[in-house]
Amino acid sequence: MLDQIPEKMQAVVCHGPEDYRLEEVAVPRPGPGEALVRVEAVGICASDLKCYHGAAKFWGDENRPAWAETMVIPGHEFVGKVVAVDEAATRRWDIAVGDRVVSEQIVPCWECRYCKRGEYHMCAPHDLYGFKRRTPGAMASYMVYPAAALVHRVSPDIPAHHAAFTEPLSCSLHAVERARITFEDVVVVAGCGPIGLGMVAGARAKNPMHVVALDMAPAKLDLAARCGADRVINIAEEDPGAIIRELTDGYGADVYLEATGHPSAVPQGLNLLRKLGRYVEYGVFGSDVSVDWSIISDDKELDVLGAHLGPYCWPAAIRMIESGVLPMDEICSHQLPLAEFQKGLDLVAKGTESVKVSLIPQ
Repeated sequence: MLDQIPEKMQAVVCHGPEDYRLEEVAVPRPGPGEALVRVEAVGICASDLKCYHGAAKFWGDENRPAWAETMVIPGHEFVGKVVAVDEAATRRWDIAVGDRVVSEQIVPCWECRYCKRGEYHMCAPHDLYGFKRRTPGAMASYMVYPAAALVHRVSPDIPAHHAAFTEPLSCSLHAVERARITFEDVVVVAGCGPIGLGMVAGARAKNPMHVVALDMAPAKLDLAARCGADRVINIAEEDPGAIIRELTDGYGADVYLEATGHPSAVPQGLNLLRKLGRYVEYGVFGSDVSVDWSIISDDKELDVLGAHLGPYCWPAAIRMIESGVLPMDEICSHQLPLAEFQKGLDLVAKGTESVKVSLIPQ
């Protein structure tokens, strides 16, 4: 099978901050227990954009380690078809040549304290597709799934760029799981980008009393309603505090899911929550955030939780996408050829014209 694979391919290569180039590189060859995959689609994430601008530059902190190494192929939201796989990988992942497959963005070591406890998403020495040279990402025609990777099959009957949305949706569903949503809860989701829309859909699947979505873009609020929000609030035009108090007899929301990464969303959430409420943070911030910690402790005794990646949520995310319950054509708003990766990055940076931007290598 490998003798039918070309020797060269097109790939986006990181040479440093704001220096990504489309180059011809060697097609990777799989080692023992690995799979060679022809990439069908790869999404551009906000973290891809932060890496593009240079982590130290983005964070404003030269001491904070960069997220991406140079000379790495970016891209960690992807789907592809298996073109070469050995017997060991076939047994481990239950896949065969021709199968459409996704792989979780983290490649764990399976030996550290976290991996041995089943907390593989917090693996201490982990690799991540598209951030380290050992695990090149999917902004290329082909990629390799390492033997330590987690791999899932996806239906061939859905568009490739829909299937690539499995990664961000799994992250959203993990945040929802962290929130421990119950039937009586009023759940507020801040931000209606890809992660926030997935949170809305995941929260609705838990069947709480209300799912409320906050944003300033009418089109994204419309999408949130289609994803399951029964109340949408344009925070540029309405007071979310007054509306939430009215919905909850003055108590406040039970759950607040933060998906914007904007500093103002943090005190907003603390103030919208009732006493003993649950705050879940998924957003990644570009600057330090200061809040009145007395709200968390003395005033309300809140549970403040973080969420990272999408452990154990990939099968559910795949089923949700395959079911057709989500307006995937509107969520996956832009598909561009690999050669237009810069246009894709610029669309994500602008944020007003797109929801999920994907590159199509083939």
